Amino acid sequence: MSAIKAKNNYIGVNGSRMNCAQAVLSAFKEKYNIQDDLVERFRNYGGGRAPDGLCGAYYAVKYILSNYDKERVAELEKYFLENAGALQCSNIRGLKKLSCVGCVEKSSEFLEKHG
Repeated sequence: MSAIKAKNNYIGVNGSRMNCAQAVLSAFKEKYNIQDDLVERFRNYGGGRAPDGLCGAYYAVKYILSNYDKERVAELEKYFLENAGALQCSNIRGLKKLSCVGCVEKSSEFLEKHG
């Protein structure tokens, strides 16, 4: 259910569109006790602006797991590489294996299943 919520946040179903990182964080606010100010700070991490040029959706899930289940971070990385072909936004876009909304969906699905 949270993966659908993340996708809807990203495409703006509820009237306000979020970037990829915010869309994921916001979808899991209740489950992981994420505050609105953190979602707002992640405004800076969309469009390839996450640290090291990482995909914002991937970075958001990595951030959550780093605080709640560090052992799953390597598993997330492997899963995301299999689905997107890369971790950096510019590389993902170049490969055209997964769209931005696809990155939001896949990263959220991982967190939904394994978080």
